Amino acid sequence: MLVLRLQRLGKKKNPSYRLMVSEKTKDTQAGTLEHLGTYNPVVTPKVVNLNVERIKYWISVGAQPSASVNNLLINEGIIKGDKEKSVFLSQKRKGKLETKKVADAEEKEKREAAAKEKAEAEKVAKAEAVAKAKEEAEAAKQAEAEKPEVVETPVEETKEVKE
Repeated sequence: MLVLRLQRLGKKKNPSYRLMVSEKTKDTQAGTLEHLGTYNPVVTPKVVNLNVERIKYWISVGAQPSASVNNLLINEGIIKGDKEKSVFLSQKRKGKLETKKVADAEEKEKREAAAKEKAEAEKVAKAEAVAKAKEEAEAAKQAEAEKPEVVETPVEETKEVKE
């Protein structure tokens, strides 16, 4: 069975791909029948150079595009149809992700509850501080009102005599 798929080229952390036709059982690095174009997803905008006539020919002959190539060809408007899911997760991995989602949701709820409690505590503390300040102000007014008036009398200066 023939398949249209991507062959990875390029440096480490800087991939570019070659679209090619090969046997499904063969490695992408060995035994390609024809190179149909290039795809560079790293640069902005993404560079896609495809030989549309040859791609349509190979599909008409019976070559099947891989999921990634199918999605790329749909994006470029070469073929029509629905996109395929190109990343598959095992049941084990799905279970781990679900467990992580649940744990994250519980942790988020705890953080929100702690933040609510903290805000409530700050609100109560602020109200108590305001009440205490009012009480102190009233006590100071009462103390000032009850305080007898002190009349200051001038003090006569005395001279010290040295012996």
